[in-house]
Amino acid sequence: MKIEKRLNQLNMMKGIICFVIFSLLVCANVQAQDTTKRKTINITSVFKPALKNTAKLNFNAEAPLIDTARPNLKYNLPVQFLSLVYQPVGLNPVALPADSVKSWNSDNYIKVGAGNVHLPYVLAGLSFGDRKNSFFNLYAEGYSSKGKLPFQENSLLAATISGTIRAANNLEWDGALGFRGEGYYLYGFQPDTLKFAKSQLQQQFFTFDGRIGLRNTVPTIYGLTYHPNVKIAAFGENNDPRSSELDMVLNVPVEKTLNEHFAIDLGFTADITNYENGNAATINNNLFLVSPAVVYHSDNLALHIEMTPSWDQSNFHLLPNFRADYTTDNKRFTLFASLDGYYDKGSFKRFAGINPWLWAPTNLLNTRVTEFFGGFKGSLSDHISYLAKAGFSESRNMPLFLNDSLDGKNFQVVYEDKLDAFSLHGEISYIQGEDFNITAALTLNNYKTSSQYRAWGLLPLEFTTAMRWQIMKDLWLKADLWAFQGAEWRYLNQSVANGAGGFDLNAGVEFRITRQLNLWLQMNDLFNDKYQRWNQYPVYGFNILGGVIFTFGR
Repeated sequence: MKIEKRLNQLNMMKGIICFVIFSLLVCANVQAQDTTKRKTINITSVFKPALKNTAKLNFNAEAPLIDTARPNLKYNLPVQFLSLVYQPVGLNPVALPADSVKSWNSDNYIKVGAGNVHLPYVLAGLSFGDRKNSFFNLYAEGYSSKGKLPFQENSLLAATISGTIRAANNLEWDGALGFRGEGYYLYGFQPDTLKFAKSQLQQQFFTFDGRIGLRNTVPTIYGLTYHPNVKIAAFGENNDPRSSELDMVLNVPVEKTLNEHFAIDLGFTADITNYENGNAATINNNLFLVSPAVVYHSDNLALHIEMTPSWDQSNFHLLPNFRADYTTDNKRFTLFASLDGYYDKGSFKRFAGINPWLWAPTNLLNTRVTEFFGGFKGSLSDHISYLAKAGFSESRNMPLFLNDSLDGKNFQVVYEDKLDAFSLHGEISYIQGEDFNITAALTLNNYKTSSQYRAWGLLPLEFTTAMRWQIMKDLWLKADLWAFQGAEWRYLNQSVANGAGGFDLNAGVEFRITRQLNLWLQMNDLFNDKYQRWNQYPVYGFNILGGVIFTFGR
């Protein structure tokens, strides 16, 4: 009974729920069929799309690790040194040695002095121009000297003006004009009891010269570099009968760069000389050369290969020119070898520059030299450099100077057909910046003649030393030494022997006393060695010279 009663209750509840649901559906349908109400849409919110916020990355710095190891830094720096090839030249017995102990830092200066031999001595230099497009320099020198021997006198007056002008298109003009007058007296006659008027012994030389050239400071678009130039010199003497000479040299060098290693050089030279000897007819001495060459250079190797056709007074000669240098990677050692052919021009001006006591030559011949040498150079440290070489040369038409057989006061120019020479040369230098440098050089020569009896006037041995020392900011010291073994001479009695050697030590000092005024002192031939570079012509011996230097326009 209870179960049936429970089932009746459930059925009753189901009926009630169905009735309620049915009633709700009917009400909704009635409301949907009501067309009297206005249709509206109610928006309760606006949709706004948005991206989800991203999380930021946070970096937390960490302290670096401590490194206690010391780095080992290595620097490969090339050695800085100067390799200078010194070529000692013969000294004029009465010429004043150069006494400048340092390159001038001033643009304009006047140097005056006097001594027991030289009175006066004047040297001047002037510089002007805007220093950007024009540079001009005026140099003048003059002195008069007199020794203790009769007629032992010498004088000099020289002036040169040179300049450079930069033009458009990377072009540059350069030129110079100069004058030089030298006076000597032929005091080397023997016996000394001979009597001469002073005018009979006077020997004067005059030179007027000039040059002009044009070069490009930047290679052209085709890699060409050129520098054509012309030099003209007029030279003469005052002796009666007078001799004079006119020389013109045209040089046209051109270089074409192919790449960073190769270049081609091409040059043309015309050297034309017209010489009038007072006792002979006019002599023309002309020389023409064409110089094609191939040049190669790299970090270690440099080569120069050239064959030079030449016409010496219409005689054709082919001159070889081969040069090679090999340098180690650290630049401390270099091997070099060379086979060179070249000319030394035969001219009255060049001969008088070697020996001023000569007679005017009766003939002019060019010296053709073929030289082979090899050697090495390098540095022992940051301050010490060295050079050594050995060579053999053959000189055709070599001019030699032989005393005349009358009184010996003049030298005549004689030519050696073929002079063979074996030479050794070595030098060593110590350089400490611009404060201190010293260089010593030794040259040994062994001559063999074919047409002349001896190699008249050529020195078989020379030793030179030059020292420059800036002791402090305003104090400079210098010293020079020249020692040699005497040349072979023919004496008045027709005997032949080597002359005595020479030992010439010079010293000088210069110091500043005001901003524009310096004092200088020069002492020559300290040991009073009255040697003879040329037979019968002893030098002054010990002499002292001093004065002041006024500088302006710094």
